[in-house]
Amino acid sequence: MDKPAITLLRHTLVARSWHTGSRDRLYRSDICPRPSVRKQAIMLSPRIAAFVLLLVSQFFLLGARADTAPALTIWRLLDYMAIDYGGAVRDGVVVSSEEYKEMVEFVGSVTERLEGLPASDAKSDLRKRAVELQGAIENKEKAELVAELARNLAADLIKAYPVPLAPAVVPDYTAGRVLYAEHCANCHGASGNGKGPAAADLKPPPIDFTDKERAIERSLFALYQVIEQGLDGTSMASFAQLPSQDRWALALYVGSLAFPAADATKGQQLWQSDEDLRQQMNLTNLVGERPAVLASRVGDEKASALLAYLRRNPAAVIPSTNASLALVRTRLTSAVLSYEKGDRRAATDFALSAYLDGFEPVEPLLSARNKDLMISIEGAMGELRAAIGRGATVDAVRTQAKTIDGLVDQAEEALDPRHASSASSFFGAFTVLLREALEALLIVVVMLTMLRKANRPEATRYVHGGWIAALAVGFLTWGLATYVISISGADRELTEGFGSLFASFILLWVGIWMHGKSQAGEWQRYIRDKLNRALSRESMLGLFGLTFVVVYREVFETILFCAAIWDENHAGAVLAGAASAIAMLAIIAWALMRYSRSLPIAKFFAFSSMLLAVLCVVLVGKGIAALQEAGWIPIDQLAGVIRVDFLGLYPTMQGVAAQVVMAALLAIGFWQNQRRASAT
Repeated sequence: MDKPAITLLRHTLVARSWHTGSRDRLYRSDICPRPSVRKQAIMLSPRIAAFVLLLVSQFFLLGARADTAPALTIWRLLDYMAIDYGGAVRDGVVVSSEEYKEMVEFVGSVTERLEGLPASDAKSDLRKRAVELQGAIENKEKAELVAELARNLAADLIKAYPVPLAPAVVPDYTAGRVLYAEHCANCHGASGNGKGPAAADLKPPPIDFTDKERAIERSLFALYQVIEQGLDGTSMASFAQLPSQDRWALALYVGSLAFPAADATKGQQLWQSDEDLRQQMNLTNLVGERPAVLASRVGDEKASALLAYLRRNPAAVIPSTNASLALVRTRLTSAVLSYEKGDRRAATDFALSAYLDGFEPVEPLLSARNKDLMISIEGAMGELRAAIGRGATVDAVRTQAKTIDGLVDQAEEALDPRHASSASSFFGAFTVLLREALEALLIVVVMLTMLRKANRPEATRYVHGGWIAALAVGFLTWGLATYVISISGADRELTEGFGSLFASFILLWVGIWMHGKSQAGEWQRYIRDKLNRALSRESMLGLFGLTFVVVYREVFETILFCAAIWDENHAGAVLAGAASAIAMLAIIAWALMRYSRSLPIAKFFAFSSMLLAVLCVVLVGKGIAALQEAGWIPIDQLAGVIRVDFLGLYPTMQGVAAQVVMAALLAIGFWQNQRRASAT
């Protein structure tokens, strides 16, 4: 059996041992590639021996894989030589006999393995160039020449024997960090400096991933190959037992360690400001290109900052809509894998991130294009989190994730730019702005009218100041979130959730208070006895605060929604939709103000109290829903309840219960007002 077959067999045994609990035994013997250990033999039981024979037979049936595995091994050896030869030879003199011996062994292995590749028009030329590389190493040529020969040979090898150079989905940086702590930190150290607890006994020592000089010469694809196949002659074992997506996540995390996280903000600013760079960079370039190549184009400092950002946020290289949905798939995969391992906490976090960081950014645009599909995805993601939370079976969680994946396919189709039209852009902007702003407008109008009827026009400036300040701060927050800092989906949901709950509890008190003043004679007595004292400076600041909260909670969300809907090809339609919504809101505000002035004071307070009561129930429902989406409150689906967004009604036990409690508090308050008025 040739070496590629043995390698595949070894990897398969690792995968099997991972599930049977014998991983440690295999690592101590067959898998660990240290020379002293490779000589040991594994004593296989007859059952395992039969299983091995079956695997060997299956191997020969997998022709495509047999063709690509040797080419990848050769590519990995060439990449390793291009980087490490400089540590063996300097100015024609061997500075490390051990490393030089390794280089000679590796180039000999390359020449030998090339002979075993399938026939190809380029094979003869590849063999000649391998011999040229071998001669350069034997003659102790300069590191620059050897690196150039090795890299050129590797590049042409991949052209002659094509293999996938990029992952199927965007690697998950967060998952990579967890996997690194579990599998790599013991040798490479928690920070990646190569000084882990087990490093002292390893020869050669583990790689220092924080070494920038070395890191700029190594692509993520090269790291992925080493993680998958291990490295003969070193203590680096194969991790082929991990799923491909986990290996990519590990490569991504490891590849980020030489580029400080402190530079990521600067890298984000460079990325967002350079349109040409964004058009040139894609996922294949990010994982397949050496950092040195990027540095040659943009300079060392810029390249370092960009890689600090992009290797921590790889989805940025994918167009925004596709990037978000790709992140949904990545997080769902991580959630299922974590749940299969029994880590419900990690599974919940990944499922939550799939919604907050992946789906929420495209939610407004999808809502404008296909509202029913948006509701289906949102509900399916809530059900996934609920299934994880209640400890459903692995099959049930996997099935739910697969359902979401199918819905995401539909979302990709619906969000295709080719499906955008002026009409959808117009109505998207119009409905978003009108829906989000109407609640705040109603509350502001009620407060302004109340102050005018109380003959306290000087207090209205606090209300106007509140909504104007909310607009200014909302735009400022959006600017900071877009260009300076990163505000996550969880932060946005928490802002909306707590803002809604705060406003609902304030409105509960205001609504009951206004209902009490609608009773005969109550308003006149209040004006005579208490109003002048009640509208002190502190209470006026309270008016400012309430107005600010109810408006700000809508402003930031509305701006984000409109930014998501924005389409340069239909920019005029978006602006027209927003302008039409503003005009409609102005008409509604004017009509409410004018009509309310002519209402008798008792009727005004009666109508206003009922309006505030409804808004109170709506806001508490929306607040609970936002906190559920942020993961602060569990989700228990409630059958038979229809989702009605504008009423804040969502089919969850927690949301409906909160609205029922709020309605009951309002009813008790109104009943006490009636009872007190009757007694008076």
